[in-house]
Amino acid sequence: MNNSDIGIIGLGVMGENLALNMAGKGFRLAVYNRTLSKTNRFIQGHGAGKAIRGFSDLASFAASLKKPRKALLMVQAGIGVDHTIEGLLSVFEPGDIIIDGGNSNYRDTIKRTAYVESKGLWYVGTGVSGGEEGALTGPSLMPGGSVQAWDAIKPLFQAIAAKVEGTIPCCDWVGENGAGHFVKMVHNGIEYGDMELICEAYAMLKHIAGLSYTEMADVFERWNKGVLNSYLIGITAEILKFKDRDGGPLAEKILDTAGQKGTGTWTGIAALEFGVPLTLIGEAVFSRCLSAAKSERVRCSKIFSGPKIEKPQNIEAFINDVEQALYAAKVVSYAQGYLLMREAAKEYKWNLNYGGIALIWRGGCIIRSVFLEKIKEAFDKKPDLENLLLAPFFTSAIEESQAAWRRVAGAAVENGVPAPAFLSALAYFDGYRSERLPANLLQAQRDYFGAHTYERVDRPRGEFFHTNWLEGIERSEESAGL
Repeated sequence: MNNSDIGIIGLGVMGENLALNMAGKGFRLAVYNRTLSKTNRFIQGHGAGKAIRGFSDLASFAASLKKPRKALLMVQAGIGVDHTIEGLLSVFEPGDIIIDGGNSNYRDTIKRTAYVESKGLWYVGTGVSGGEEGALTGPSLMPGGSVQAWDAIKPLFQAIAAKVEGTIPCCDWVGENGAGHFVKMVHNGIEYGDMELICEAYAMLKHIAGLSYTEMADVFERWNKGVLNSYLIGITAEILKFKDRDGGPLAEKILDTAGQKGTGTWTGIAALEFGVPLTLIGEAVFSRCLSAAKSERVRCSKIFSGPKIEKPQNIEAFINDVEQALYAAKVVSYAQGYLLMREAAKEYKWNLNYGGIALIWRGGCIIRSVFLEKIKEAFDKKPDLENLLLAPFFTSAIEESQAAWRRVAGAAVENGVPAPAFLSALAYFDGYRSERLPANLLQAQRDYFGAHTYERVDRPRGEFFHTNWLEGIERSEESAGL
């Protein structure tokens, strides 16, 4: 009987929780996993008594679905997705829809959309954020791909998505081919930045201010009631006050080596490809890489000495400075992420709704925060906003926080507490607000050793010159034969 509203392939934790979410919203499901025992365990366990049927082969799985058939793939990114697509193409028909809900690289999604469309079917690559809990209770969803598929999947996607203000779904169509997975990649990059900034703030509160874990938890709880209110600030407070079996803070017992799954790295690579100065997120990725060199760091700690920590005279004032600096750096992180999306949209001709993306991120996802409402308002007022820093609200916020930001950066440097994300954000801001940068010297160097030419401030843009620096002769690009 072909009465299932959608099928899910891949019954890892995310696949199972999305299935339970859909079933709880009144949808009928078919599920399939390459390992049949996993399908059976789910059907007899968490899926028992729900409108979920398990299948042992793709043919019967496909036959159970309403037309147009819709299959959501929750399998490992890469070759696993490609194999599953080939399997579905053998049992699906033109007009059916294949949806990849994993963390696939957006370039792969661009290729897969074209390939599946060439077979007469529709393809969707959707970002899914919120982790295991979000998948079960309401994730943030970022679908993109074949726009012809949107009307068919929209009711289901918006039904299971997180809601803000009670009824507004954190899900909307993002754009063509790889746009959904690109936006999810940028989301994850911003997530890296947010987490690194929070960790650096924690390090300064701990090492410079000398706060206990209980005191730090209280600070983060207080921050979570203000402009920094967010999921990540909230869970940080919970983590800091969590006790181990011996009564001490559990966080202190956790090894300081951070893992990563690649999406932050992809964001950094994309930034280099598009020429976007994604400095803060890049530092967040590199900080995780440095944390992995634990044994080397332990050896170096016995070789190199740093400055003696000087505790601030006014601890409460320092805590307030860190709060303002954290907010200012966070603005820079999001500004850089939005710049990356803007450049990708130009390249791939995506019509991205930047305010809508902020709305999608307001609930369900890891970076959800009150901060995103201000981003939505900024783009609603000026859809072609060049840089988030130029939105009046954020311009004022940065101006108000700038002095505190610089004091915190100075304290980190003077006390030898690493704060690469705070410092890179400040360096970006100082560069962005500078009418003139030392790149004039850099361009002269390039022309000296490589005849790369340069433009002049006293001539129209687009005219290029080359100097024979040894002979002191300047010529236009054309007359120099370049």
